[in-house]
Amino acid sequence: MSKVNTNFSTDLKKYGSINFNECYNCGNCTAVCSLSTEESSFPREMVRYSILGLDKDIKSSLKPWLCYYCGECSETCPRVANPGELMMILRRWLITKYDWTGLSGVLFKSLTASIVAFALVAILVIIVGFFKQFNTEALLHLGHYFEMISIASVFLIILLPNIIRMWWFTIIKTKAKVNFLSYLKAIWDLIVHMFTQKRSLECEEENTFRWLEHFLIVIGYLLLLFITVFLDWFATESKIVLWSGYIVSALVFIITFDFVLDRIKKNKEINKFSHPSDWFFVIWLFLMAFSAFVVRVFIDAHLIDNNIWVYMVHIIILAQWAMLIVPFGKWTHFLYRSFAMYFDKLKMSQ
Repeated sequence: MSKVNTNFSTDLKKYGSINFNECYNCGNCTAVCSLSTEESSFPREMVRYSILGLDKDIKSSLKPWLCYYCGECSETCPRVANPGELMMILRRWLITKYDWTGLSGVLFKSLTASIVAFALVAILVIIVGFFKQFNTEALLHLGHYFEMISIASVFLIILLPNIIRMWWFTIIKTKAKVNFLSYLKAIWDLIVHMFTQKRSLECEEENTFRWLEHFLIVIGYLLLLFITVFLDWFATESKIVLWSGYIVSALVFIITFDFVLDRIKKNKEINKFSHPSDWFFVIWLFLMAFSAFVVRVFIDAHLIDNNIWVYMVHIIILAQWAMLIVPFGKWTHFLYRSFAMYFDKLKMSQ
């Protein structure tokens, strides 16, 4: 029998403020949701679990990750309980359960803590720049190695253990009987969902533009990462690499700027309740791509030596992204959602 956590409702509201207790179990959300089946009442099941305080059942579930927040359930809710937003809140809460460091919980629940963390990272970068005497060549070289080291460190030290914890909660603890061959067969699904997020098309058949934007931002982000880190964009003389970097960085900051405008306008259901982590994600992704673009322009115009502050701003943004947003913020949705699709495939193979 599941144990009821009487404080769960109060704790959950720290991850986003909506009154999901207004739900009176009418079933409208389930009727319109494409993820709902005869065997699985979605999203109503997760709403009921949240109200009843069945946090262990939610922690062992993959369902919040299967939702792509089309907003239909919230639009049709007669009690304005916002079940779609609740799924987003549950995803934030789940991230804190997977995170072995506990830092994501602190940052999600406290805007002050997030601002302090961003400030400390900025100060740390400035101190490093001071010790390097703000030498252009030294800082460009150091920045390039920082990108490589941070990618490997964040994945191996934080994200990989968190994925293992997610697997433990959703596969092992639920006693799912999955054989080794099933793990291998389902890897293709992991790759497909990670790079295409195609499941979102099932949620928004009439709005493929949103899927296209997300697809382009994922591909653009990964290409920008590859070009700047592995092809060393800031130091290259290759015209192909050079112009590829310009095109990809421009694509990323244009699309993310559109995301920022949508959140400002709040003209869509999915943008009505923006958590600080939502803002950090889109703004820093925009700033990272835009500042990289500007740095390369200054390098090509031979202005970077007298304007090293341009690169310092970029490396501060990059460090904040790599040390805070990627391991502890909304970026992890990209990773956990992909593995949720993978684990869901494993469960269906039983």
